Amino acid sequence: MKLDRLQPFTIAAACALALALALALAADAGAQNAYPHRVVTLVTHSSPGGGSDVFLRELARFLGPAMGVDFVVENVRGGSGARAIARMANAPADGSIFYATTPTYIYTSLLSRPPNTYADLEPIVNVFFDEEVIYTRTNGPFETLEQVIEKARTSRGRWGATNPGSLERQSLEQLKVVAGVNPAIVTHDGGGDLMLNVLNGTLDIGVGEAQELRSQLDAGELRILAVFSAERTERLPGVATVKEQGYDIVLTKFRGIAGPIGTPPEIIAAWEQGVQAVLADPAYRQAYEDRVLAPHFIGHADYGAFVTDFANRTESFLRSTGVLQ
Repeated sequence: MKLDRLQPFTIAAACALALALALALAADAGAQNAYPHRVVTLVTHSSPGGGSDVFLRELARFLGPAMGVDFVVENVRGGSGARAIARMANAPADGSIFYATTPTYIYTSLLSRPPNTYADLEPIVNVFFDEEVIYTRTNGPFETLEQVIEKARTSRGRWGATNPGSLERQSLEQLKVVAGVNPAIVTHDGGGDLMLNVLNGTLDIGVGEAQELRSQLDAGELRILAVFSAERTERLPGVATVKEQGYDIVLTKFRGIAGPIGTPPEIIAAWEQGVQAVLADPAYRQAYEDRVLAPHFIGHADYGAFVTDFANRTESFLRSTGVLQ
């Protein structure tokens, strides 16, 4: 009888012990799979409010909870991105610091030949393609791109872009060649300064990302004249491409993440999983679609080849135009 009375207790105790062990093992596995840093720095060459700055801050807001990380954005300005590249190239490859990649870090590497270049960083993942747009002030004299080109033919004009090592600057250089005009191209440290000079009439046009211009577009202060994409974007269906308007130029800005060379595979895997998860998050989708960003995930296995191909094509163009000897 005593054994019969003890049996239920023994079974219950055994079950409780098994459950406790299972929870302990799960917790241990979770600890082993957790991201190794609670705080991670995201570096950008962009000024506060610029395209990469906005991209990182918005990404961090959704990616932080998904990866269990507190992200901190660090704006390292100067040298058209050269200082930011150097900051990354000499950082520890332990998953504690990353860099926002854009074509700027390719152009800066090729044009200024800094001590550290894009080749000194490890491409991790691509997140978006960001369409470049040509814009002007709404209360100004231009309603079409052709009117801007015509002014450049007759009285030169002034066009604006961000730093010399940017895709924006190179897009205007290409437009000059294709249109056969020679306006002055004024470069700026960031998209915010550039936009102000378009708004106050110092510049005829500027080139940038629609996400940087959203507030002014919504307020009716700016007008988009063209997009550099291959096709019209879904968020700007009424805006013709540069190519449609007779100038055979197609450019796309990529936005991704790079880290120091030697970043561990498990860190890379965490980023790949985290980015794919947030791109599928309806709340984040609404946020990036409002900023006219097109999701374009490229994993680590392919992102390096993508960056190298972009760099090779860019170098070929710069040599063909005599910019590089």
